[in-house]
Amino acid sequence: MPRTSRIDAPGALHHVIIRGIERRRIFTDARDYSDFLERLADLVPATQTQCLAWALMDNHAHFLLRSGPSGLPELMRRLLTGYAVRFNHRHKRHGQLFQNRYKSILCQEDAYLKELVRYIHLNPLRVGLMADLEGLKGYAYCGHGVLLGVQARPWQDDRYVLEQYGRDVRSARRRYLAFMQAGVEQGRREELTGGGLIRSLGGWSAVKSGQRKAMGRIKSDARILGDSEFVQSVLEQAAQHLERTYARTRQGWTAEMVARKVAALFEMTPQELFRKGRPVRLVEARSLYCYVCCRELGLALTEVARTLDMTSAGVGYAVQRGERIARERGFRLEGSVIYTILHSS
Repeated sequence: MPRTSRIDAPGALHHVIIRGIERRRIFTDARDYSDFLERLADLVPATQTQCLAWALMDNHAHFLLRSGPSGLPELMRRLLTGYAVRFNHRHKRHGQLFQNRYKSILCQEDAYLKELVRYIHLNPLRVGLMADLEGLKGYAYCGHGVLLGVQARPWQDDRYVLEQYGRDVRSARRRYLAFMQAGVEQGRREELTGGGLIRSLGGWSAVKSGQRKAMGRIKSDARILGDSEFVQSVLEQAAQHLERTYARTRQGWTAEMVARKVAALFEMTPQELFRKGRPVRLVEARSLYCYVCCRELGLALTEVARTLDMTSAGVGYAVQRGERIARERGFRLEGSVIYTILHSS
């Protein structure tokens, strides 16, 4: 069965799950855990990703992440590839470490943020690594202790989560802990791992009990967690983006064609566009090139980065800058297509 495409955008909230192949361990000792956490400490700020919750267990891990400018795949590729290479070398093994690709579920923030933080942070209790919340507070491989102020992980955004419980940190921590305590007996919650039809149907149990006729116009998708309206909106936006990229391909658009037209727009040659340097005109031209290639042709950040000899994060910033330049310069837009580029000779 073909894989479904991921749904992502800068600022999107994701529940991410990684598992060891054949449910094997991906962490065998403290050095493995430390290596993984050191990579997170470097990559989360480097990719401007927001980490709101996380928990590492022997053979799997959960994260609640908000995509940075370069998108979730850039963080996960660098994190998992680098860790797997070091793990295999250290343990003298070969082959795949993780089960297929990681699972990411786009989440509706206002409805599920607090629930997801709780669900993720209670994972070590559910699998029996810790006996109770007091023990979980001291578990070094989970973000729960950070929220309570007993551990320090500068790359975890504890402030944003605690603000959901109040402005005063001490009272917010008390409310958070009470919320955690209320969820201890809930067990595994399948509705928090995707589906997009939870609220309207009363949870997965209602679906499994045969109430499928009740689905009616409810929209669901395993890649998305949210109510029907949220799921429908996300899917429509993703479909529109894909349709644009397919249309550009059918029209014969290529990265080389975009380079020629952007270069002409800034009165330079395509060769100049790919030169190193920071002159304002060159930065603007390269940013517009990144914007059109990534947003209209659907090219991956890594592909454009290789062409321009940039980092993927740098291309992510350039895409945002290019979009702003197009808007501020008054380029006519046709949908989200730069009209000037599309029709320039």
